[in-house]
Amino acid sequence: MDTPATPRDDFPSPVRPVRIFILNDHEPVRRGLRDLLENEGFAIVGDSGSAAEASRLIPILNPDLAVLDDRLPDGTGIEVCRNLRATAPAIRCLILTSWDEQHAVRAAVLADASGYILKQVRDNSELVNGIRCAAAGSPLLPPGVRERVAESLYAASSASWLDILTETERDVLAFMARGLSNRQIGQELTLPDEEVVACVSSVLQKLGFRRRKQLIPAPIPLAWELLL
Repeated sequence: MDTPATPRDDFPSPVRPVRIFILNDHEPVRRGLRDLLENEGFAIVGDSGSAAEASRLIPILNPDLAVLDDRLPDGTGIEVCRNLRATAPAIRCLILTSWDEQHAVRAAVLADASGYILKQVRDNSELVNGIRCAAAGSPLLPPGVRERVAESLYAASSASWLDILTETERDVLAFMARGLSNRQIGQELTLPDEEVVACVSSVLQKLGFRRRKQLIPAPIPLAWELLL
């Protein structure tokens, strides 16, 4: 009688590819990113050009990492990231941005994202390496930078020159700088979730992170640009 073969456990288990979701409102950019990342061994589980759709799809698809465009027709990658921090905190987020370094790091801090990648990177390897590091949980911001920028954002929330913000918006900005999620901010200020979301959007618009509507005045006084 044949004896069943003893299962061998010395073969390595296949490594699951890192699963990525792409949010960008330009379809050719999404297609280019998909081709680049798939060629590098990543698995693209979905993509979208809408902040609202991405906020709905990403928790369902449950990627390891969401690559989020900075500004979209209906919001920002910051807002999508903050929504995910409340609903699916295990999903890491990376802000893909055309802002300068100072504005980009502020965006990452306000979003509570793993970090940011500038769209003006010199070669694709820099983008791919950043995505790999973020997916692995490695911080992309140098030591101390997140804390220093968070402190400057918190200080700005009470600065007299930032009169473009309402009192409630100042409170929300202060809590965002301290790393509180939208849900936690609502608990602190006794506000419903939808009101916190609207207030966060208004703060981001007035500070120049969101696409401006014609009725909104020019954002951020010069002093904001001088913050570290």
